[in-house]
Amino acid sequence: MLARHRNFRKLFLGNSISLLGSSVTTVALPLTAVVYLHATPADMGLLGAMALLPHLVLGLPAGVWADRVPYRRILTMTDMAQTLVLGSVPILAACGLLRMWHLYAVVMLAGVANLFETIAAQSFTPLLVPREELLPANSALMLSNATVNTTGSALGGLMVSVLSAPPAVAVDAFSFLISGLCKASIRHSGRIADSVARRDLSLRTDILEGLRAVFSHRILRAVLLAATIGAFAGQLQAVVLVMFFIRDLHLSSGLVGTAIAVSGAAGILGATMATWFTRRVGSGRAFISGVLLASCGGLVVAAAVGPSPMSLSILLLAQVLRGIGPSIYGVNQQTLRQAVIAPPLLSRANATWRFLVFGGQSLGALAGGMSGSMLGLRATLIASGCMMLFGASTAIASPLRSLRELPARQVLGEGSTA
Repeated sequence: MLARHRNFRKLFLGNSISLLGSSVTTVALPLTAVVYLHATPADMGLLGAMALLPHLVLGLPAGVWADRVPYRRILTMTDMAQTLVLGSVPILAACGLLRMWHLYAVVMLAGVANLFETIAAQSFTPLLVPREELLPANSALMLSNATVNTTGSALGGLMVSVLSAPPAVAVDAFSFLISGLCKASIRHSGRIADSVARRDLSLRTDILEGLRAVFSHRILRAVLLAATIGAFAGQLQAVVLVMFFIRDLHLSSGLVGTAIAVSGAAGILGATMATWFTRRVGSGRAFISGVLLASCGGLVVAAAVGPSPMSLSILLLAQVLRGIGPSIYGVNQQTLRQAVIAPPLLSRANATWRFLVFGGQSLGALAGGMSGSMLGLRATLIASGCMMLFGASTAIASPLRSLRELPARQVLGEGSTA
């Protein structure tokens, strides 16, 4: 069904190309910091925080600004900006000038572009496909994400082994160039007429409307609470994960890439089954199941003690859980927002979401760096896993556990407790 929506195909293709490059950078950039620049746990925590800081600082106003510019233009401009920013890493490294503060600046600027790009893309999708096809559309995007992450992570580990880490980042820069050209060819501008008429409203008024759209709906409110807690704990875990692989488990760069690729392969499985599983158990239970699986993954990772076959088996199991879970809950939380929020409010609602969830990740990254330095890497993994389980428990205690069908769309300008 999705194949007949030409503009969605172009958005899908552009996202897939840029994600392939970014999945290489997922391996290459942390290894650049750890191996090339000899980063400490605190350095890694700060690096993760800087990547997510734009969501905390600009998250709310970004939704308003994105609401006033055609989505296609935002997608094209942000891709071109990331081409330039990421392309600076291999150039500086080749000149012997690369320092940690350069990486901080790169990930922060790329984070600003990614913030606007994601808000625009998530708000654009409901304009390109009908409401009844949102779930399969989001499943397709998640499947693409997981598939290219699997390929890119393995490729990233191989490229780092052959070329060293900084040159591998050039792949990501080139992918954004191609992605931007692809998205520029979308025929729908992504402009919402109501948004143009509302440009005279104050920034504060627009932000408050986005907040109200999310928090006035008890289903979205429950999803947001669970997602925010899980995101904080998940990023606390993520900033020490590569370092744990290298320093505690003594894995090579190739094995680190393989471990990340296994998570991506599991993500493919999760995205493939997300539509079927959701229609079988309902949107609420599918979201809760995904959060529970992801929560257990961090605790299982902490049980690995070395590069022995048994520990590697434990590590692979953990990566499977960490891959399947996010695909299932990610598809459902995004579909719920797109189905419930009226289009003129969607970019602001998506910005509210990213401010709280991804802004919380920036704080989690700082906490992870401090925890890794003070408590140790393994203890940090255990603590983060327990926190993620707490986030899952809040979802279980909410109306999500009985939600089967997508709720009705909110009426513009009205709150909802449904």
